[in-house]
Amino acid sequence: MGLADLGRIDDVIHGRMRLGIMVYLADVETAHFTELKTVLEATQGNLSVHLKKLEEAGYVAIDKSFVNNKPLTRVSITEPGRKAFRDYLFALGNLIGGKG
Repeated sequence: MGLADLGRIDDVIHGRMRLGIMVYLADVETAHFTELKTVLEATQGNLSVHLKKLEEAGYVAIDKSFVNNKPLTRVSITEPGRKAFRDYLFALGNLIGGKG
């Protein structure tokens, strides 16, 4: 396959921060905003922008609530997001020489 898979690389996931979000969520399912901010070493604004992009693509769901009068934002990977991530990894593997 090789270069034929280049067009199958999902631009929504491919950015470093969004890829990091997807990798983390694929492993834990759901994470708090502050947890993602810490593990990805992101600023609040930067993380918000990237989460919005993933949410608009349907790859993550964002749930905002209050616990003890403090805002709590939970981010979860969706089934379409999980599929897109698997497809992304498959295409990337083919691109770098794997058999997929």
